[in-house]
Formats: sequence, structure tokens, C-alpha cells
Amino acid sequence: MATMITEECINCGACEPECPNQAISQGEDIFVIDPALCTECVGFHDEEACAAVCPVDCCIPDPNLPEKEDVLLARAQKLHPDKAFPSLLQLPAHLSRFRRPAA
Repeated sequence: MATMITEECINCGACEPECPNQAISQGEDIFVIDPALCTECVGFHDEEACAAVCPVDCCIPDPNLPEKEDVLLARAQKLHPDKAFPSLLQLPAHLSRFRRPAA
């Protein structure tokens, strides 16, 4: 799923500089995430960077845009052609929330 920003956004801007894909921008009333650029930080972090810094927890997976890890990793590779990403089978846990150990 692409990440989305809910109406609870307080417009603080903490999320924008954290996005490795520049998917976050100022919307009319709140910050917004472009789902075509969002990779849920797969290939970069073990959780969405925007969600990690959001003081009101309004960066959440968009239930209307479910996406699998392979799709998100392929998008990251396309957006960052100069960056070397491990293959999906070799992607370590620290580069994807999908790989986190079960609690």
C-alpha cells in the first residue's frame, strides 16, 4: 500500500524531508503523498520514514492502494536508477517493513 496522510495532519512538515523519493509535498490544507512515488520506504528503511517522524501518527498505509513488496522495490529501483538495491530475495529486514520479524 502506498502511505497516505490523514486529515489529522497538523501541517508541521516533519515528514517532507524524510521521504527518500520526494513523494511528499504541501497540499492545499495538509501535506500529501504521491502514491506513484511512494515505496513505503522499501529499499531504504524498515518502516515508513514519514510515519516514524510524524508527531500525530497521521502517515498510514492507504487501504485503497494495496501493493506488494516486489512492486514497491521495483518502483524504488525505477525512481533511483543509480542506487544499487538488493534483489527481493536478498532484501534484509532493515530495508523493508515487510521483513520485520513477527512480534
